[in-house]
Amino acid sequence: MTALWKGIPDRAKGDLSSFPESHRLATRHRAGWRVRPRSRDRASTEQGGNPPMIRSIVSTSLSYRLLVLVVAALLVFLGVRQMQGVALDVLPEFKPPTVEVRTEALGLSAAEVEEIITTPIEKDLLPGMPWLDTYYSESLPGLSRIVLVFEPGTDPMHARQLVQERLTAAFGLPNAADRPPEMLQPLSSTNRVLMVRLSSQELSPIEMSVLARWTIRPRLLAVPGVANVSIWGQRERQLQVRVDPETLHEHGVTLQQVIETTGNALWVSPLTFVEASTPGSGGFIDTPQQRLGIYHRSPIRTAEDLAQVILEGEQGQTPAADGQPLRLGDIAQVVEDHQLLIGDAVAEEGPAGLILMIEKLPWANTLEVTRGVEQALAELQPGLPGIQIDPTIFRPASYIELSLANLNRSLLLSLLLVALVLAFFLFEWRSALISIVAIPLSLMAAALVLAVRDATVNTMVLAGFIIAIGVVVDDAIIDIENIVRRLRQARRAGSTKSTQAIILDASLEIRDRLIFGTVAILIMLVPIL
Repeated sequence: MTALWKGIPDRAKGDLSSFPESHRLATRHRAGWRVRPRSRDRASTEQGGNPPMIRSIVSTSLSYRLLVLVVAALLVFLGVRQMQGVALDVLPEFKPPTVEVRTEALGLSAAEVEEIITTPIEKDLLPGMPWLDTYYSESLPGLSRIVLVFEPGTDPMHARQLVQERLTAAFGLPNAADRPPEMLQPLSSTNRVLMVRLSSQELSPIEMSVLARWTIRPRLLAVPGVANVSIWGQRERQLQVRVDPETLHEHGVTLQQVIETTGNALWVSPLTFVEASTPGSGGFIDTPQQRLGIYHRSPIRTAEDLAQVILEGEQGQTPAADGQPLRLGDIAQVVEDHQLLIGDAVAEEGPAGLILMIEKLPWANTLEVTRGVEQALAELQPGLPGIQIDPTIFRPASYIELSLANLNRSLLLSLLLVALVLAFFLFEWRSALISIVAIPLSLMAAALVLAVRDATVNTMVLAGFIIAIGVVVDDAIIDIENIVRRLRQARRAGSTKSTQAIILDASLEIRDRLIFGTVAILIMLVPIL
């Protein structure tokens, strides 16, 4: 500074007005000289290279401190309310809106299902379907399956309504179809919420299947959010008539006679072409006081009862052997058994049993559905003696609970570490409090963003929260430390600058570095999005 002053001619030392502005940089300061920056250089230094918008936000926040506190408190309150009702899932919903149509046709081969059922339904469903992206179909023995995939963003309920309208207008399917085409319940990409294993040392697989079908499954379907309950390894109780062709030939009986006799002997039959498939009214009896309805109780309940049924003849005559009418037990083996199994439910250890696959609706909360199903199973357990229930085979809610526990642990540890670091190194309890408040405030702001976007909180979001806690803690500590340091320096120097101005300059001084560091972290995480 002295050299700069010496470069000025002696006659001009008392008057600097004759020099250009670019030369008037030296001013007297106590015992020495210093360079005073021009106005535009000083403004650039105070802003620290920050955009005017950043400076305006920080300055406005400092000027309206009470308003900022009220908004922050309101933000935390709304965030807590939203987090209480937010949907929790394992993974985000990445599956586009899908509608699946199934048609059962027992007894038809795959080629017949393709020709008689699948192709005609496709011709009625697909032409002109709005927002339909793609589709695929599958024809199996006895089953037709058509899956329609709609464009992303399509309302699932609207898509189902469109499909239902087309199904209503579809032509009548042949009698080979056991029931009309039906749409499955809407399912999410992670629709399986629980697998429950049923086993028993006392009950047979058929008895256990009856309980699962008529007692357990209806109760679980009543749990809010449950879309479907599939029973793997189910063995339906059946009265089977096993025919020997040679025995039929010896007695001159056809297979059609056996089928019609068996079907009509039952009060209700799954065979659609026999009279028992559509039982009529039992009639009524009129008394002087009232009319009583007649309820027919089927006398056939066991295989022995069915074996005593007399065989029907083709011309209305009853086939006979040695003068005695032929019965089903004379020409066939009548037993109680289950259907032929295509697959089975297999567990790692223990006796063979059943597996219940519980699926949820797309908008359902995985954690709430899981707890609701477990509560329903606990209520059913006293009424299911001899059956062991194991709901731990597959439980995605465990991952969510673990992620929530990790988030809570990270939150508590970060709060503790921030408090200790700022208390022991800065000796400012108010600074520690500010940094601690910044952590839940940022998380609640993120929760509100998720609520506005109607997004679910999944394990990926929770992992992002954990990473964000580290970023928030780091930024808060750096910002508070720099502000405290600048305030102490101003006190030691006896500066007349206001505290608000010092805080503003100190915050803007490192703002660009914090922003660049946060952007770098975001860029690093882009590949996993």
